[in-house]
Amino acid sequence: MSITVHERPGVYSSYAASAAVSTGAGRKNVGLAVWMESPAKNMWNISRYEDAVAAFGAEHGDNATVLIRLLLQNGAAQVMVFPVKGSDLTDYQTAFEMMAGTEDISLAVCDSTVLEVQQALRDSIHAASNAQRERIAVVAGGVDEDVAQLVERAGRLNSERVVLVAPGCVDGQEQSLSGIQLAAAVAGAIAGQTDPAIPLGGAQLTGLYGLACRYDDSQMDVLIRGGVTVAESVGGVVSVVRGVTTRTTTDGAADSTWRDLSAILVVDDVIPAIRNALKSRFRRAKNTAQSRGAIRSQVVLELENKLAREIITGYENVSVSADGEEPTRCLVDFSFTVTHGINQIWLSAHITV
Repeated sequence: MSITVHERPGVYSSYAASAAVSTGAGRKNVGLAVWMESPAKNMWNISRYEDAVAAFGAEHGDNATVLIRLLLQNGAAQVMVFPVKGSDLTDYQTAFEMMAGTEDISLAVCDSTVLEVQQALRDSIHAASNAQRERIAVVAGGVDEDVAQLVERAGRLNSERVVLVAPGCVDGQEQSLSGIQLAAAVAGAIAGQTDPAIPLGGAQLTGLYGLACRYDDSQMDVLIRGGVTVAESVGGVVSVVRGVTTRTTTDGAADSTWRDLSAILVVDDVIPAIRNALKSRFRRAKNTAQSRGAIRSQVVLELENKLAREIITGYENVSVSADGEEPTRCLVDFSFTVTHGINQIWLSAHITV
């Protein structure tokens, strides 16, 4: 992630990741951009289903009330609703810009399956994250999109900050819908996680009437490798098979560094925690050896906390120095390894008869 240098005092951060070649708090807020006809406000903060009904009416289709219910029911603390006042791309971009400038949003959902709209949301998410407001977008494919179309969509999104879910859903009359409701449920489940290193696979999703189809193992392999987060329904229980991001390539080359969703969730847990700790404790400090030593101690303390909670598996090379070109700037450098969840357990049995 790149970082823009500003003149404003503060704590800024950047990160880079590489795949290993050899040796929270939970209940977050979700931003929702949804089409409305003649909205009464520019934004709503909704934390109760009753408030959603009062503001947007009874449930129908994929309206705001339906999506808010799924978000709250699956774990979101609060839903910040941004109305889209038309159906054009520019109308969605206006809502995305307002969302990007809003603090305390960890996930974003929109009610559109148009690829260009989802790409605009991705760009907005990246802009907000580069401005120290880290967040993840969860989007859905269109009605009846097949495996190849979903993988193509994921490839054209190709971001560690965008999750594409499949399949589509059904309504109470078993009519096929897009996966927008599934996207809301998945975003709610991510928002409700208390530990970013725990894999999303296996998380149960509530409030859905059902899924439009079931993929076989071969189709799931293609989808997951292609950057699509798949859900399935077994015995009437809908759950996530495996949480992945759409980031599958870097500069056109295959790259699995950011495939598992937990990797970016850990990054978004560790770096803001350190940044906020330094911001609160060193708001007015001198750039001296003593202050830099205190800053290093605070960084180590935060990393030790993440290590003890098994959010990271290790850290090293914590250094703090004064910038030789800008005397008011302090440079903090460190590395850490994210904790990976268990997606598979392989048994090898040696049997004697």
